[in-house]
Amino acid sequence: MYLKTLHLQQFRNYSDQKVAFDAPKTILVGDNAQGKSNLLEAVELLSTLKSHRVSRDRELILDTQDNGQITGNLERETGRIELGLILRSKARRTVLLNSQSLRRQLDFLSILNVVQFSSLDLELVRGSPERRRSWIDRLLVQLEPVYAYILQQYYQVLRQRNALLKTARSQSHSSGEEHSQKPILNSELAVWDAQLAVTGARVIRRRYRVLERLIPLAQTWHHLISGSTENLHLTYQPNVQVITAENTRLSALSPQDVQQAFLQKISTRTLAEQQQGTTLVGPHRDDIIFTINQTPARQYGSSGQQRTLVLALKLAELQLIEAVIGEPPLLLLDDVLAELDLSRQNQLLEAIGDRFQTLITTTHLGAFDSQWLQQTQILSVQAGKIGQYF
Repeated sequence: MYLKTLHLQQFRNYSDQKVAFDAPKTILVGDNAQGKSNLLEAVELLSTLKSHRVSRDRELILDTQDNGQITGNLERETGRIELGLILRSKARRTVLLNSQSLRRQLDFLSILNVVQFSSLDLELVRGSPERRRSWIDRLLVQLEPVYAYILQQYYQVLRQRNALLKTARSQSHSSGEEHSQKPILNSELAVWDAQLAVTGARVIRRRYRVLERLIPLAQTWHHLISGSTENLHLTYQPNVQVITAENTRLSALSPQDVQQAFLQKISTRTLAEQQQGTTLVGPHRDDIIFTINQTPARQYGSSGQQRTLVLALKLAELQLIEAVIGEPPLLLLDDVLAELDLSRQNQLLEAIGDRFQTLITTTHLGAFDSQWLQQTQILSVQAGKIGQYF
């Protein structure tokens, strides 16, 4: 797939800007806070309908304006596609496919596939479990768009169950019955327990499945980048663990197996959940553990080791998406070369080759090989204006 053009209207610091991508590699050069990352964010939105930077649409719209719009023309093996997203500060957004409004946002997902790599991605290793859950969920949405709906269902049930637990906790505190278990509460909870187990099992099984495919790819890349001196291991640590027979692939478990394990764990946490007023069981509490040579990368990995790990993950994402979708995704590199030493930069640039259309932001061109620059479109970004770099 190839993104031919991008049109930004009242988006972030862009008033009205059109960009044509004339080469497989495009470097956006400019000082900080000029709009380089904003352009990559627009591409990300056309892919996943989400920004990794903000959660509210009004923060994406140019100051003093009520609406903003992103339009992209994409070339795929099946033909040309126009993608559009209209953002509104006081109303719901609209998604457009070939100028036609879509009723279901699900139909928009996975038309444009991207892998984004920025300095913020180092938080995959260093940050909270929520970071790692978000990372794997975003990848899953690209590979299986219906997963966005599955995840939405799960969190809707979770919110309803949490609301019931919170209300019951408040009532028990006010009546002085903090340790009582009321039959009515237990009866209502049982309904939500069943729904949480069904929707949560779908999330767990898909996370297992995608990690089974991603892990060997990441290990191969990591072994290569580290000069065969380090071994990477990724371990999915689900909050609901299913006991299996030896050598049984966890992704091969039936939904009923996972649901049963889910309900069993809920039964052991009932009192704690009622006392705390929140759900303590489910994939919203999962984690993914990274180890290098059997040492936890989060606590003990050096800065260089952590960068190598994240680079291996991103290259594995590219490879997996290409294998599943059948076309190479776009690669967005947001000021990331400055985070990598020369050896890792070369590994990344060599892996990209000519297979992936790549958009790169940087403050200077010093990190790039002169021969590589000859095959690259270079654009200047200054205060929301994009032009040729001289």
